[in-house]
Amino acid sequence: MAVGLHEFPLIPEIKGVRIGVAEAGIKKPNKKDVVIFELCEGASVAGAFTQNAFCAAPVRLCQKHLATTNARYLLINTGNANAGTGKSGVENALKTCVALSSQVEMDFEAVLPFSTGVIGEPLPVEKIVAAIPTALANLSGDNWRSAGLGIMTTDTLPKGSVRTFNFDGRTYSIAGISKGAGMIRPNMATMLGYVCSDIAMSVDVLQSVLKDVVNKSFNRITVDSDTSTNDSCIAVATGLAGNEIVTSVDDPLAQAFLVAFTEVMQELAHAIVRDGEGATKFVTVEVVGALKIEDSTKVAFEIAHSPLVKTALFASDPNWGRILAVVGRAGVEDLDVDRVQLHINGFEIARDGCRSPDYLEEHGKQAMEPEEIHIRLDLGMGQQSDIVWTTDFSHEYVTINAEYRT
Repeated sequence: MAVGLHEFPLIPEIKGVRIGVAEAGIKKPNKKDVVIFELCEGASVAGAFTQNAFCAAPVRLCQKHLATTNARYLLINTGNANAGTGKSGVENALKTCVALSSQVEMDFEAVLPFSTGVIGEPLPVEKIVAAIPTALANLSGDNWRSAGLGIMTTDTLPKGSVRTFNFDGRTYSIAGISKGAGMIRPNMATMLGYVCSDIAMSVDVLQSVLKDVVNKSFNRITVDSDTSTNDSCIAVATGLAGNEIVTSVDDPLAQAFLVAFTEVMQELAHAIVRDGEGATKFVTVEVVGALKIEDSTKVAFEIAHSPLVKTALFASDPNWGRILAVVGRAGVEDLDVDRVQLHINGFEIARDGCRSPDYLEEHGKQAMEPEEIHIRLDLGMGQQSDIVWTTDFSHEYVTINAEYRT
């Protein structure tokens, strides 16, 4: 059940980007499961990847290729993660890159591979290779929704976002898709995400912007606290908007781009949470009043990860003591519990570390009932704050993950 997830937006063509989709039958028949992005010559490409030590073979190969040459093609498959597959996994990922590069007469290192799906199973190379010609024949500038469908696993809906902004008389476009619903606590980027713009921007600046915005978007979401082996986020700047290339993050155009890029990335990140496996609530956890931002981030994630808090959210049960218990064990140095304040959806629940004198049980029920919940916790220590977005835990989450391979 997607919580307030809007229909896939109408995404216009991003100059310099074409997308093709095909059905390879990797896990299920009659499902789009291979996606190819074709990028124009000279496009800048930046990436952020999982910090999981068991990172998938395509992640390792993608990082290697990205550091070697200018990427021209992104090759994505769903239904198989090609993770936990050892040396043969890298060899299989390479075979798919070689197969695509041979058909477009390009060096195989210009192909970046991505996989998502079941961990520990050999990549069905033959199926992917057989689908590549169909995906190439399908290349088009308006295939964003098809691509969004093509990268889904347990997602219930495709996820996309688009923005345009004007600067100095010129219009710039940014569009992206993402996938993810479970095994979500990215710690880098997340899931799979691809965001493209027609702006001209150096790789170094694009990489810097991506790193900054990932920490404000994909690195601030969690469904179940599990960091995937395959998380990858790619940003592309094709350079076809006509501007002089941006070579500094302090450039006013870079700052204007940063605003719109952040909106796209946060919308994609929020869409993942809204479509979280079995989710019935979209939850914002805001922690303020910390001495260090690290403390506010830590407390926010501890609340968002707590099974007791998440199950209470699912039941709309105002068992707010569970939140205070999490704060107490989060490891904040010199925490004075008598200064902690808690609000849920605008209702003051706790004041000075205990039940607010104005609190009534009916207030708690009203606060916890909506599908959009804002938890605001004030540590009463300083001026630092942070925000994390998460879901509740439902019976359906257990069912989905208990039956994932069946």
